[in-house]
Amino acid sequence: MNPTVRQDILAVLREAASAAQRKDVAGLKALSDRTIHNSSIFQDEDSISVAVAVYSLSKMSERPGVGLDRASELLRHAARHLKAGEYGRYRVVLKRLIKFISKTDEQFRLYIQKVIELAQLRKGSRIYYHGISLAQAANLLGVSQWELMGYVGETQIIDRYPFIGGVRERLQFARELFGR
Repeated sequence: MNPTVRQDILAVLREAASAAQRKDVAGLKALSDRTIHNSSIFQDEDSISVAVAVYSLSKMSERPGVGLDRASELLRHAARHLKAGEYGRYRVVLKRLIKFISKTDEQFRLYIQKVIELAQLRKGSRIYYHGISLAQAANLLGVSQWELMGYVGETQIIDRYPFIGGVRERLQFARELFGR
């Protein structure tokens, strides 16, 4: 596992365990956004699994009467195994967490789809930011231009960050992004 991914997942697991125990909707949503961002960058199984789990917990925490104590306990166990470098055990506990969520919330499949869509839109906005046209970025990621345009408009990414670099830098970024 990439050391950067490991450290970030570890921090997210710990924070999510506390937030789930408190049913902190805002905290879980912020962690969900963070993990979705990471899953769109690293595209590794671990980041995606954590993104799905935390997003699902953020949605579950909005409902009255849904207890997240078991989820909090599983998040702590996963963090403990990840910190110890026990990747196999960490992944087993994470699968238990996802199974718990899927049994507790019948909308779980919708959450998975939403996480994937959000990750694609975030990645598309970053490609667009680096100078690739909106149409090309949407086409590369298999999302509609309207969806990507809506997301880019919400983030105001172009207003916040002036574009840096020329054609060579944009081409290098695109190659790195897609591993070519």
